[in-house]
Amino acid sequence: MGKLEQKIDSLREDILNKVKEYHKLSSEKGLVAPDPFVKYVWRTWDEEELVALVDSSLTQGITYGKQSKQFEKRFADFLGSKHGIFVNSGSSANFIAASALASKTFSDNRGILKAGDEVITPAATFPTTLGVLLMNNLVPVFADINLGTYNMDPQRIKDAVSDKTRLIMLPHTLGNPNDMDAIMGIAKEKGLYVIEDSCDALGSEYDGKKLGTFGDMGTFSFYLSHHISTAEGGMVVTENSKLKRVLGSLRDWGRDCWCEPYKSNTCSKRFGWQLGKLPFGYDHKYTFSNIGLNLKPLDLQAAIGLKQMEKLPWIIEKRKENFNKIVSGLEEFKDHLILPKSIPKADPCWFSVPLTVRERSSASRKDLVSYLTEQGIETRPFFAGNILRQPAYAGIYHKVSGNLENTDKAMEGTFFIGCHPLLTDEMITHTLKSFKSYFEKNGA
Repeated sequence: MGKLEQKIDSLREDILNKVKEYHKLSSEKGLVAPDPFVKYVWRTWDEEELVALVDSSLTQGITYGKQSKQFEKRFADFLGSKHGIFVNSGSSANFIAASALASKTFSDNRGILKAGDEVITPAATFPTTLGVLLMNNLVPVFADINLGTYNMDPQRIKDAVSDKTRLIMLPHTLGNPNDMDAIMGIAKEKGLYVIEDSCDALGSEYDGKKLGTFGDMGTFSFYLSHHISTAEGGMVVTENSKLKRVLGSLRDWGRDCWCEPYKSNTCSKRFGWQLGKLPFGYDHKYTFSNIGLNLKPLDLQAAIGLKQMEKLPWIIEKRKENFNKIVSGLEEFKDHLILPKSIPKADPCWFSVPLTVRERSSASRKDLVSYLTEQGIETRPFFAGNILRQPAYAGIYHKVSGNLENTDKAMEGTFFIGCHPLLTDEMITHTLKSFKSYFEKNGA
């Protein structure tokens, strides 16, 4: 090794040691109680993620590249899936998943999705689970949920199937597994595609199998609030190699070429293709077979993600532990609250603790949430509630199978609190005492 290389390596080591020192000092400064005291989310980064981020930038590993490929493989391996496609958000993951099934370049004996095809999905949802369907000119057919599980009942899904139904867009709400035996049975019988929106459900299992691996594709989010975080980011997993190719194209501007950034001629025939009405030999790097976008993530994010994957077993264990402590402690208020529940064969790694104030209770969600906020406990509503009542979705073309009675009840009475790994026993005790204090003041 030459003197210049030695100097560069020594400087890099000094920088990374300074990063570690910075993290240590800033962590000590932050040892005071957080504000609010009990956050509903909290990232699980430490010096390892910070060092990985800086090191990636020093080595010029910035845009999608080597570390992104490693992250895709490690994530897919964790789930037991064949392919992982890393994107810049969970919303983008949902977008390319739905769009891939509508791509002219995807071939399947079930055929591609076309404008006007129907998709069964809940109305109690997150906006981008629905938005990607509308962007592909698909017709959402809304089915109601069950309170407690907050997932669609399989019978409601079956009742919603028509001769135009082509897809089930299936969120595993707040990490709680759906009845995959029944739902995949319906999909197989009717020849339907299934996209599992598993953005809240990393680590959750049904009958010993990871969520996101039952359907044609599974989508995940790495936003700050999720089980692992790359700050922003998402992933699609699939067993289908044809879908994997289309998903990559949609993420990468829609190009036909599959070369990594700054690389050329991976196919060894860059100027030997004849596609569409282009002249023979048109540069394959500038040949576009899909109408795509640039939805690539950064290698900087993948560097963080690789470190987060090392922590994932601990994250899953702590989330389950904290969830069980909280729900067990709230059992005495079950006459006032519908507590979360899961079905047989389900092993959820919950995103949060959903609670619904019973209609017969002397309490109200508004008052309870306000009281918890005063006690320094963060809450969130049940996503968009009944999304059809949101301003952006007024007037969209849709269908409703049956009624949305429970969806409306969830919009009125449901909220959730955190169960993330960094909750301490002190925070959980404070949370449970606050619930007790509230209900004592309200006649419980």
